[in-house]
Amino acid sequence: MPLTRRKDLGLLALRLGTGGVLVAHGTQKLFGWFGGAGLDGTARAMEQMGFTPGRPSALAAGLGEAGGGALLALGLATPAAGAAAAGAMAGAVSVHAPAGFFAQGGGFEYPAFLGFVAASLGVSGPGCFSVDHLTRHRLDRPAVLLAAFTISAAAATVVVRRRIAAMEAAQAAATRQDGRPGGA
Repeated sequence: MPLTRRKDLGLLALRLGTGGVLVAHGTQKLFGWFGGAGLDGTARAMEQMGFTPGRPSALAAGLGEAGGGALLALGLATPAAGAAAAGAMAGAVSVHAPAGFFAQGGGFEYPAFLGFVAASLGVSGPGCFSVDHLTRHRLDRPAVLLAAFTISAAAATVVVRRRIAAMEAAQAAATRQDGRPGGA
């Protein structure tokens, strides 16, 4: 088997696996599938995590994961798909970061890994076993890559900064309420 075909098969396997995991996580948020909370439950959880307003935040996270994952699996609009999924994972990393790196302690290892793989696929391209290849890469061009990752990085930065500000405001309010740090 030629080396290029091996790389294309590897990209296909990586896209299908990563895309499938992202779709599963996104549909948990959007529809409550696979034991998820659905949009209403996810919206409440997002509010508690400092992502306000909760419902649009839940919708954006679910669409970034499910939509980005589905597009990655198909190899369609691969730069935009990778950027969307990576942006969604940046928000998840911000939630898990206080627990450190490793997943067994609640850390950010897993969402960071998904985000890095999604971003890598977005940058590297989908390979020849993809819808992008069938459409002559109309949605897999350098301009799409640049625009998608610029928009995703800017949006993730805004969302994470707003979350940090909301968490700091909640902490300050809890401190004022009972005079003790953390509301304890």
